[in-house]
Amino acid sequence: MTTVVDQALDEGLSADLAAASFALARGFSAGATMWCLAPAWEPHAQHIAVEFVHPVIVGKKALPAVALTGRDLVGTARVSVRSGDIVVAVASAADAEVRAIMRRAPAWGATTIWIGSGARPPAGAADHVLWIDDPDPRVPATGGFVLLYHLLWELTHVCFEHPGLLVADPAECTDEVCITCSDEGRLGEVVSPSRSGSARVRTAEGIESVATVLVEPVEPGQLLLVHAGMAISTVREEDGE
Repeated sequence: MTTVVDQALDEGLSADLAAASFALARGFSAGATMWCLAPAWEPHAQHIAVEFVHPVIVGKKALPAVALTGRDLVGTARVSVRSGDIVVAVASAADAEVRAIMRRAPAWGATTIWIGSGARPPAGAADHVLWIDDPDPRVPATGGFVLLYHLLWELTHVCFEHPGLLVADPAECTDEVCITCSDEGRLGEVVSPSRSGSARVRTAEGIESVATVLVEPVEPGQLLLVHAGMAISTVREEDGE
């Protein structure tokens, strides 16, 4: 008998799973930790973490994965996630905490994977979206999500069998590109403002001192678009504008 989950594993979702698994394998190979969250369904976060930490197949790698649960997930993720880490969320597109974390993840330097069903999150809300396009609210309890992250685990280990593909290509740089002009807008999160027209801002590269004269006043946790050492605009969490 064909189930909704079987129908959901079409060519598009299969390609998304493959891409997400490859990103996970590369991240783990570079020393990443996976942070798992599912505010409305915490057992999913715990299940994912156990799946990766304690593989059921002899000889497979135990990979660093932690379930984040409890109150203030945004604050917990902020102090936990390091640049290069991975954030995996199981949630609906309307989950406010997950939306906030996914919005900040580029400033933290984290790769993001969002698993869910029903209405999809906005385009670009996560690096990888693994979605079951079924509006039935019972989908999270049917085993569909479990199947997705089980496949994610299995395919990640398939990628480990090809170690030559797991080393990122070195960034190419030529003298034909101006350093200032090539510094495209990057997302940053304010750590602490100062009275001198600047603020300590967290970006994927670390904590930076950024001029904020164009966007003041700024507050801790506020998102900014940073270019050439200056905050050129603020970024609203909901729509990225």
